[in-house]
Amino acid sequence: MYDMPKEIDVRADGPLRIITLNRPDSLNSVNDDLHHGLAKLWQRMSDDLTARAAVLTGAGRAFSAGGDFHYLAELAGDADLRAKTIADGREIVLGMARCRIPVVAAVNGPAVGLGCSLVALSDIVYIAENAYLADPHVQVGLVAADGGPITWPLHISLMQAKEFALTGARITAQRAVELGLANHVVDDAVAEATACARRILELPQQAVENTKRVLNVHLERAVLATIDFALTAENQSFQTEDFRNIVTKLTAGKN
Repeated sequence: MYDMPKEIDVRADGPLRIITLNRPDSLNSVNDDLHHGLAKLWQRMSDDLTARAAVLTGAGRAFSAGGDFHYLAELAGDADLRAKTIADGREIVLGMARCRIPVVAAVNGPAVGLGCSLVALSDIVYIAENAYLADPHVQVGLVAADGGPITWPLHISLMQAKEFALTGARITAQRAVELGLANHVVDDAVAEATACARRILELPQQAVENTKRVLNVHLERAVLATIDFALTAENQSFQTEDFRNIVTKLTAGKN
């Protein structure tokens, strides 16, 4: 649906859209196809006037393990791919901020890197007890340029946002709820998120969508204030020796 790559499964259930990150064998780590698909998804779904709510989750044991190490290695040496990826990153963040319909995240397992950003950009978050959030961009030598550090200061204190962004520390499910990075810790994140989305479907559509927009104006302003600098800085960090050395070690460990 929506002409997505196989790495993103979108299923219609009446006016509900179930979006599944679909690379379970690699814990839904992000490759170019998945990243590019996410860049296109949000506007296409907004343009679909039959869609009224969405659930976002991951196939298998994880929500998303973040960037695929081999994809990261490609980015270090391919200027055209970097330019495409940076542009797609901007579209993912702004696309989610501007998405017409409510997006309920079902965090069924670890949400790392871009996975953590997708959670931060969702509207309501149900997280499984054994799941956690983490943004390890800095740990691999990258500037954290997408949803996490850009939006976290709207959810939590600036000092807490700095700690998590600079250290890449894991945020347990319970801690995420306590901080305001998730709404509910549950046994079955997909079932609970789907039930929430169905409750939203029963509400007046215009009131739902425009109330979301009122709230997300704050989010969009925060994004626009920081994202261009952040993405420029991230592009530069892809070309540093620190990043190349770290990714070489990571990919060697995976082979």
